[in-house]
Amino acid sequence: MNNVLPLNSNHRSNLTDGPSAADLDAIETEMPLITAEVELLDAQIITLDRAPSELDARRLRRAHRRVLTARRELANRTADYPEVA
Repeated sequence: MNNVLPLNSNHRSNLTDGPSAADLDAIETEMPLITAEVELLDAQIITLDRAPSELDARRLRRAHRRVLTARRELANRTADYPEVA
């Protein structure tokens, strides 16, 4: 007995359509925050296997500050566009 369910045509088209224009706009709006969070994660990964040096500590503080700045700017920008938040 075959337990595989066939995909209906609506479901298949949803898989190939990709993100909508609104989705892409939301991603573009959030990109500075995403980039800042990746930089913070990179700085944290560097210190996983060793005690952080003074340079590492500065790198972490700087990356954390960038995340906070990006969050603030995103919150201020999306206050006028609640559907993006």
